[in-house]
Amino acid sequence: MANSPSGESIIERITRVLDTFSADRTVQTASEIGRRAGLPSATAHRLVDELISAGLLERDEERRVRLGMRLWELALRGSTALRLRQAALPHMETVQTVVREHTQLAVLEQNEALFLERLSHPAAVSNITRVAGRLPLHASSSGLVLLAHAEPALRERVLAGPLTPVGPETVTDAGALRRLLTDIRRTGVAVAPGSIEAVSSGIAVPVRDRGEVIAALSVVLPREADEEPVIRELRAAATRIEAELRESR
Repeated sequence: MANSPSGESIIERITRVLDTFSADRTVQTASEIGRRAGLPSATAHRLVDELISAGLLERDEERRVRLGMRLWELALRGSTALRLRQAALPHMETVQTVVREHTQLAVLEQNEALFLERLSHPAAVSNITRVAGRLPLHASSSGLVLLAHAEPALRERVLAGPLTPVGPETVTDAGALRRLLTDIRRTGVAVAPGSIEAVSSGIAVPVRDRGEVIAALSVVLPREADEEPVIRELRAAATRIEAELRESR
């Protein structure tokens, strides 16, 4: 791809434009996009117009810009995430029926836990996780499961820090985190009380495909809730998801 005077390719600049959108920032003006992407105003407006023409962005009546439906469509074509979500969702619903709290599915994506799905009950405990939201790997039960089973090089990068606290009891000591990850690999479950919010605990188990951990299935519970029945439900659901993935190959 042709480079800009700064040396960036067009792909890099488009990625910067798309990265300005988040779960909390779904609509922006072209000027705001340019400022957040660190692009000259003329460049930002041109890229936004081209992305709108391609259907990757959309503009409303007030000339504000949002992600386009075609971007969503392309992301789902042949997506391994879609295959995983389709296999997992019926079994997540079973867990949700029993637990009646938050049931979540997360994968490792660019050194973070990316949440593909979340089912919730109206009376469930507080939970900041969102579909398509991300959390640091050391800061949630799902992230801890993914980190425990990640490549050693990735684990060492995370352990090298900084281990920024997200909640009151997020593990931020490298030695304690290393011991916790070893324990998660041994027991097959991560329990993270207060890691995100003081009132809740996260519990997660791995989901495997061809022997490799590809996702974490988790539940967020009130701090005082009994963990053992939930762990049994999660493990049973993970086993069913793995069977579904084998059958879908």
